Amino acid sequence: MGLLTRAALGVAASVFALSAAAPALAQEWQPDRPINIIVPWGAGGSTDQVTRVTAPILAEELGQAVVVVNQPGASGAVGTQEVLNAPKDGYTWTANAIANNATYSVTGLVPDTSIDDWHIYLSVANVPVVSVPPDSEFEDFGQLLEAFKERGSEITVGTAGVTSSGGMAIAGLGTEGEFEYRMVTYDGGGPAAIATAAGEAMVTTQLAVEQAELIRGGRLRPLAVLSDQPLTIEGVDPIPPITEWLPEFPIAPDYFGIFIPQGVPEEVVATVNRIWEEKVMNSDALKNYAQTNGAVFAPSYGEEAREVAMPVVIEEACAAEERGLEVNDPSTIGIDCETKSEM
Repeated sequence: MGLLTRAALGVAASVFALSAAAPALAQEWQPDRPINIIVPWGAGGSTDQVTRVTAPILAEELGQAVVVVNQPGASGAVGTQEVLNAPKDGYTWTANAIANNATYSVTGLVPDTSIDDWHIYLSVANVPVVSVPPDSEFEDFGQLLEAFKERGSEITVGTAGVTSSGGMAIAGLGTEGEFEYRMVTYDGGGPAAIATAAGEAMVTTQLAVEQAELIRGGRLRPLAVLSDQPLTIEGVDPIPPITEWLPEFPIAPDYFGIFIPQGVPEEVVATVNRIWEEKVMNSDALKNYAQTNGAVFAPSYGEEAREVAMPVVIEEACAAEERGLEVNDPSTIGIDCETKSEM
Protein backbone atom coordinates (compact mmCIF):
# COMPACT_ATOMS: atom_id res chain seq x y z
CA MET A 1 0.00 0.00 0.00
CA GLY A 2 3.04 2.13 -0.75
CA LEU A 3 0.81 0.07 0.09
CA LEU A 4 -2.18 -0.46 -2.03
CA THR A 5 -1.78 -3.62 -4.08
CA ARG A 6 -1.43 -3.12 -7.83
CA ALA A 7 -4.92 -4.50 -8.35
CA ALA A 8 -6.39 -2.05 -5.84
CA LEU A 9 -4.51 0.83 -7.41
CA GLY A 10 -5.84 -0.17 -10.82
CA VAL A 11 -9.41 -0.12 -9.53
CA ALA A 12 -8.79 3.22 -7.85
CA ALA A 13 -7.34 4.73 -11.03
CA SER A 14 -10.36 3.68 -13.06
CA VAL A 15 -12.63 5.04 -10.35
CA PHE A 16 -10.99 8.45 -10.42
CA ALA A 17 -11.40 8.59 -14.19
CA LEU A 18 -15.08 7.76 -13.88
CA SER A 19 -15.54 10.32 -11.10
CA ALA A 20 -14.00 13.05 -13.22
CA ALA A 21 -16.56 12.39 -15.93
CA ALA A 22 -19.62 12.73 -13.68
CA PRO A 23 -21.22 16.18 -13.81
CA ALA A 24 -23.31 17.66 -11.01
CA LEU A 25 -26.85 18.00 -12.36
CA ALA A 26 -28.86 19.42 -9.46
CA GLN A 27 -29.10 23.02 -8.31
CA GLU A 28 -26.14 24.35 -6.30
CA TRP A 29 -26.67 24.21 -2.54
CA GLN A 30 -26.08 27.40 -0.53
CA PRO A 31 -26.11 26.51 3.18
CA ASP A 32 -27.31 29.27 5.52
CA ARG A 33 -25.61 28.04 8.71
CA PRO A 34 -22.58 25.97 9.80
CA ILE A 35 -22.34 22.27 8.97
CA ASN A 36 -21.31 19.79 11.66
CA ILE A 37 -19.13 16.77 10.85
CA ILE A 38 -19.36 14.37 13.77
CA VAL A 39 -16.14 12.39 14.13
CA PRO A 40 -17.12 9.44 16.33
CA TRP A 41 -13.59 9.09 17.71
CA GLY A 42 -11.32 11.15 19.93
CA ALA A 43 -9.16 14.03 18.73
CA GLY A 44 -5.85 13.17 17.07
CA GLY A 45 -6.86 9.86 15.51
CA SER A 46 -6.85 8.96 11.83
CA THR A 47 -10.44 10.04 11.15
CA ASP A 48 -10.01 13.29 13.06
CA GLN A 49 -6.76 14.13 11.27
CA VAL A 50 -7.93 13.71 7.70
CA THR A 51 -11.31 15.32 8.41
CA ARG A 52 -9.55 18.45 9.68
CA VAL A 53 -7.60 18.58 6.41
CA THR A 54 -10.70 18.30 4.21
CA ALA A 55 -13.13 20.44 6.27
CA PRO A 56 -11.50 23.79 5.30
CA ILE A 57 -11.69 22.85 1.61
CA LEU A 58 -15.43 22.25 1.96
CA ALA A 59 -15.95 25.38 4.05
CA GLU A 60 -14.27 27.64 1.49
CA GLU A 61 -16.48 26.33 -1.31
CA LEU A 62 -19.71 26.31 0.71
CA GLY A 63 -19.21 29.74 2.24
CA GLN A 64 -20.07 28.40 5.70
CA ALA A 65 -18.06 27.01 8.61
CA VAL A 66 -17.65 23.23 8.58
CA VAL A 67 -17.22 22.28 12.23
CA VAL A 68 -15.51 19.04 13.28
CA VAL A 69 -17.17 17.68 16.43
CA ASN A 70 -15.50 14.78 18.26
CA GLN A 71 -18.08 12.45 19.82
CA PRO A 72 -16.34 9.19 20.75
CA GLY A 73 -17.90 6.10 22.28
CA ALA A 74 -18.62 2.42 21.55
CA SER A 75 -16.03 2.10 18.79
CA GLY A 76 -17.54 4.99 16.85
CA ALA A 77 -21.14 3.83 17.18
CA VAL A 78 -22.34 6.66 19.45
CA GLY A 79 -21.46 9.46 17.05
CA THR A 80 -22.60 7.48 14.03
CA GLN A 81 -26.03 6.86 15.56
CA GLU A 82 -26.28 10.56 16.39
CA VAL A 83 -25.88 11.42 12.70
CA LEU A 84 -28.42 8.81 11.61
CA ASN A 85 -30.90 10.25 14.12
CA ALA A 86 -30.34 13.88 13.07
CA PRO A 87 -32.68 15.72 10.67
CA LYS A 88 -31.86 14.89 7.04
CA ASP A 89 -31.41 18.55 6.13
CA GLY A 90 -27.76 18.37 5.02
CA TYR A 91 -26.27 20.03 8.09
CA THR A 92 -25.07 16.94 10.00
CA TRP A 93 -22.47 14.61 8.46
CA THR A 94 -20.06 12.05 9.81
CA ALA A 95 -16.52 10.85 9.08
CA ASN A 96 -14.96 7.46 9.62
CA ALA A 97 -13.41 4.45 7.97
CA ILE A 98 -16.07 3.29 5.52
CA ALA A 99 -15.74 -0.32 6.71
CA ASN A 100 -16.99 0.79 10.13
CA ASN A 101 -20.12 2.48 8.83
CA ALA A 102 -20.80 -0.45 6.54
CA THR A 103 -20.46 -3.16 9.21
CA TYR A 104 -21.81 -1.60 12.44
CA SER A 105 -24.96 -3.66 11.97
CA VAL A 106 -22.95 -6.91 11.81
CA THR A 107 -21.24 -6.16 15.13
CA GLY A 108 -24.53 -4.98 16.62
CA LEU A 109 -23.23 -1.52 17.50
CA VAL A 110 -25.65 0.34 15.21
CA PRO A 111 -28.74 -1.69 14.26
CA ASP A 112 -30.31 -1.86 10.82
CA THR A 113 -27.69 0.09 8.88
CA SER A 114 -25.39 -0.61 5.94
CA ILE A 115 -23.08 1.09 3.46
CA ASP A 116 -26.09 2.16 1.41
CA ASP A 117 -27.34 4.46 4.16
CA TRP A 118 -24.59 6.91 3.16
CA HIS A 119 -23.40 9.16 0.35
CA ILE A 120 -19.69 8.28 0.35
CA TYR A 121 -16.78 10.70 -0.07
CA LEU A 122 -13.42 8.97 0.34
CA SER A 123 -10.14 10.83 0.80
CA VAL A 124 -7.29 8.48 1.77
CA ALA A 125 -6.48 4.83 2.31
CA ASN A 126 -4.77 3.93 5.58
CA VAL A 127 -2.84 0.95 6.85
CA PRO A 128 -2.17 -0.37 10.39
CA VAL A 129 1.36 -0.59 11.77
CA VAL A 130 2.53 -2.86 14.58
CA SER A 131 4.65 -0.72 16.91
CA VAL A 132 6.18 -0.96 20.37
CA PRO A 133 7.73 1.57 22.78
CA PRO A 134 11.42 2.29 22.07
CA ASP A 135 12.58 0.36 25.14
CA SER A 136 10.55 -2.73 24.24
CA GLU A 137 12.12 -6.16 24.48
CA PHE A 138 10.92 -6.87 20.92
CA GLU A 139 13.38 -5.93 18.16
CA ASP A 140 11.35 -7.20 15.21
CA PHE A 141 7.92 -8.66 14.51
CA GLY A 142 9.29 -12.21 14.55
CA GLN A 143 10.25 -11.84 18.21
CA LEU A 144 6.86 -10.33 19.03
CA LEU A 145 5.06 -13.14 17.21
CA GLU A 146 6.91 -15.76 19.25
CA ALA A 147 6.07 -13.90 22.46
CA PHE A 148 2.38 -13.77 21.50
CA LYS A 149 2.40 -17.53 20.92
CA GLU A 150 4.19 -18.27 24.19
CA ARG A 151 2.70 -15.63 26.50
CA GLY A 152 -0.67 -14.87 24.88
CA SER A 153 -2.81 -12.56 26.98
CA GLU A 154 0.21 -11.34 28.93
CA ILE A 155 0.92 -9.14 25.88
CA THR A 156 -1.23 -6.00 25.99
CA VAL A 157 -2.29 -4.23 22.77
CA GLY A 158 -3.51 -0.63 22.74
CA THR A 159 -6.31 0.07 20.23
CA ALA A 160 -9.35 2.28 19.76
CA GLY A 161 -11.69 -0.67 20.31
CA VAL A 162 -12.74 -4.00 18.87
CA THR A 163 -14.14 -2.62 15.61
CA SER A 164 -11.49 0.08 15.13
CA SER A 165 -8.78 -0.36 12.51
CA GLY A 166 -6.33 -1.30 15.25
CA GLY A 167 -8.78 -3.69 16.86
CA MET A 168 -9.49 -5.46 13.59
CA ALA A 169 -5.76 -5.52 12.81
CA ILE A 170 -4.78 -7.34 16.01
CA ALA A 171 -7.76 -9.67 15.65
CA GLY A 172 -6.57 -10.56 12.15
CA LEU A 173 -3.01 -11.07 13.35
CA GLY A 174 -4.23 -13.27 16.19
CA THR A 175 -6.24 -15.42 13.81
CA GLU A 176 -3.48 -15.74 11.22
CA GLY A 177 -0.70 -16.18 13.79
CA GLU A 178 -2.81 -18.40 16.07
CA PHE A 179 -2.21 -16.50 19.29
CA GLU A 180 -4.11 -14.79 22.12
CA TYR A 181 -3.62 -11.21 23.37
CA ARG A 182 -5.17 -8.71 25.78
CA MET A 183 -6.65 -5.57 24.28
CA VAL A 184 -6.55 -2.23 26.10
CA THR A 185 -9.00 0.23 24.55
CA TYR A 186 -8.98 4.03 24.25
CA ASP A 187 -11.30 6.68 22.77
CA GLY A 188 -9.39 6.90 19.50
CA GLY A 189 -6.36 5.71 17.59
CA GLY A 190 -4.29 8.73 18.57
CA PRO A 191 -4.84 8.21 22.31
CA ALA A 192 -4.09 4.48 21.91
CA ALA A 193 -0.78 5.23 20.16
CA ILE A 194 0.19 7.86 22.76
CA ALA A 195 -0.68 5.49 25.61
CA THR A 196 1.47 2.76 24.08
CA ALA A 197 4.38 5.18 23.69
CA ALA A 198 3.96 5.97 27.40
CA GLY A 199 4.16 2.29 28.32
CA GLU A 200 0.48 1.71 29.16
CA ALA A 201 0.38 -1.06 26.53
CA MET A 202 3.16 -3.22 25.13
CA VAL A 203 2.06 -2.98 21.50
CA THR A 204 -0.24 -0.90 19.30
CA THR A 205 -1.73 -1.87 15.95
CA GLN A 206 -3.33 1.47 15.10
CA LEU A 207 -2.94 3.20 11.75
CA ALA A 208 0.30 4.69 10.43
CA VAL A 209 -1.22 8.18 10.35
CA GLU A 210 -1.95 7.93 14.08
CA GLN A 211 1.60 6.86 14.85
CA ALA A 212 3.68 8.83 12.34
CA GLU A 213 4.73 11.70 14.63
CA LEU A 214 5.47 9.33 17.51
CA ILE A 215 7.56 7.14 15.21
CA ARG A 216 9.43 10.14 13.78
CA GLY A 217 10.08 11.37 17.30
CA GLY A 218 11.45 8.02 18.46
CA ARG A 219 8.59 7.42 20.91
CA LEU A 220 7.35 4.34 19.05
CA ARG A 221 9.36 1.72 17.16
CA PRO A 222 7.54 0.22 14.16
CA LEU A 223 7.99 -3.51 13.60
CA ALA A 224 5.70 -4.27 10.63
CA VAL A 225 3.07 -2.74 8.38
CA LEU A 226 -0.07 -4.72 7.53
CA SER A 227 0.66 -4.67 3.82
CA ASP A 228 2.43 -6.78 1.23
CA GLN A 229 4.87 -3.93 0.52
CA PRO A 230 7.11 -1.82 2.79
CA LEU A 231 5.71 1.46 4.08
CA THR A 232 7.69 4.69 3.84
CA ILE A 233 6.81 7.46 6.27
CA GLU A 234 8.63 10.74 5.66
CA GLY A 235 11.80 10.82 7.77
CA VAL A 236 11.63 7.14 8.80
CA ASP A 237 13.31 3.98 7.49
CA PRO A 238 10.94 1.76 5.45
CA ILE A 239 8.73 -0.42 7.66
CA PRO A 240 8.78 -4.10 6.57
CA PRO A 241 5.54 -5.76 5.41
CA ILE A 242 3.73 -8.27 7.60
CA THR A 243 3.95 -10.81 4.78
CA GLU A 244 7.62 -11.36 5.67
CA TRP A 245 6.32 -13.28 8.70
CA LEU A 246 2.71 -14.14 7.78
CA PRO A 247 2.72 -14.63 3.96
CA GLU A 248 -1.01 -15.40 3.72
CA PHE A 249 -2.21 -12.43 5.77
CA PRO A 250 -5.24 -10.89 3.97
CA ILE A 251 -4.56 -7.37 2.67
CA ALA A 252 -7.38 -4.89 1.97
CA PRO A 253 -7.00 -1.08 1.76
CA ASP A 254 -8.87 0.72 4.56
CA TYR A 255 -10.56 3.81 3.09
CA PHE A 256 -11.47 6.90 5.13
CA GLY A 257 -13.69 9.84 4.30
CA ILE A 258 -16.80 11.90 4.98
CA PHE A 259 -20.30 10.45 4.77
CA ILE A 260 -23.64 12.22 4.37
CA PRO A 261 -26.82 10.33 5.31
CA GLN A 262 -29.16 9.24 2.58
CA GLY A 263 -32.33 11.32 2.46
CA VAL A 264 -30.73 14.78 2.40
CA PRO A 265 -31.85 17.17 -0.40
CA GLU A 266 -30.46 16.38 -3.85
CA GLU A 267 -28.76 19.77 -4.12
CA VAL A 268 -26.64 18.97 -1.06
CA VAL A 269 -25.29 15.82 -2.70
CA ALA A 270 -24.77 17.47 -6.08
CA THR A 271 -22.86 20.36 -4.52
CA VAL A 272 -20.60 18.15 -2.41
CA ASN A 273 -20.00 15.94 -5.47
CA ARG A 274 -18.77 18.98 -7.35
CA ILE A 275 -16.52 20.12 -4.53
CA TRP A 276 -15.05 16.65 -4.13
CA GLU A 277 -14.34 16.35 -7.84
CA GLU A 278 -12.96 19.85 -8.40
CA LYS A 279 -11.23 20.59 -5.11
CA VAL A 280 -10.66 17.56 -2.88
CA MET A 281 -9.45 15.31 -5.68
CA ASN A 282 -6.87 17.99 -6.56
CA SER A 283 -5.97 19.12 -3.05
CA ASP A 284 -2.27 19.70 -2.37
CA ALA A 285 -3.04 19.84 1.36
CA LEU A 286 -4.55 16.35 1.26
CA LYS A 287 -1.69 15.05 -0.89
CA ASN A 288 0.87 16.45 1.53
CA TYR A 289 -0.97 14.98 4.50
CA ALA A 290 -0.92 11.53 2.91
CA GLN A 291 2.74 11.71 1.92
CA THR A 292 3.86 12.92 5.35
CA ASN A 293 1.87 10.40 7.36
CA GLY A 294 2.10 7.16 5.43
CA ALA A 295 -1.40 7.26 3.91
CA VAL A 296 -2.40 6.87 0.26
CA PHE A 297 -4.05 9.81 -1.53
CA ALA A 298 -7.17 8.15 -2.93
CA PRO A 299 -10.20 10.48 -3.21
CA SER A 300 -13.40 9.33 -4.90
CA TYR A 301 -17.14 9.65 -4.36
CA GLY A 302 -20.50 8.08 -5.14
CA GLU A 303 -20.82 4.67 -6.74
CA GLU A 304 -17.13 4.67 -7.62
CA ALA A 305 -16.21 5.17 -3.96
CA ARG A 306 -18.54 2.35 -2.99
CA GLU A 307 -16.80 0.06 -5.48
CA VAL A 308 -13.31 0.62 -4.12
CA ALA A 309 -14.58 0.34 -0.53
CA MET A 310 -16.33 -3.01 -0.84
CA PRO A 311 -13.25 -5.27 -0.58
CA VAL A 312 -12.42 -4.00 2.92
CA VAL A 313 -16.11 -3.99 3.89
CA ILE A 314 -16.43 -7.64 2.88
CA GLU A 315 -13.16 -8.54 4.60
CA GLU A 316 -14.15 -6.91 7.90
CA ALA A 317 -17.72 -8.23 7.90
CA CYS A 318 -16.53 -11.77 7.27
CA ALA A 319 -13.67 -11.41 9.73
CA ALA A 320 -16.20 -10.44 12.41
CA GLU A 321 -18.12 -13.63 11.64
CA GLU A 322 -14.99 -15.80 11.67
CA ARG A 323 -13.90 -14.38 15.03
CA GLY A 324 -17.30 -14.70 16.67
CA LEU A 325 -17.78 -10.94 16.91
CA GLU A 326 -20.94 -10.78 14.84
CA VAL A 327 -24.37 -10.12 16.31
CA ASN A 328 -26.04 -10.21 12.91
CA ASP A 329 -24.97 -12.42 10.02
CA PRO A 330 -23.12 -10.55 7.22
CA SER A 331 -25.85 -11.75 4.85
CA THR A 332 -28.15 -9.21 6.51
CA ILE A 333 -26.10 -6.46 4.84
CA GLY A 334 -25.83 -8.36 1.57
CA ILE A 335 -22.47 -10.10 2.01
CA ASP A 336 -21.83 -13.79 1.29
CA CYS A 337 -18.82 -14.90 3.32
CA GLU A 338 -18.51 -18.25 1.57
CA THR A 339 -17.65 -16.50 -1.69
CA LYS A 340 -16.37 -13.26 -0.10
CA SER A 341 -18.69 -11.25 -2.37
CA GLU A 342 -21.88 -9.21 -2.40
CA MET A 343 -25.09 -11.19 -2.71
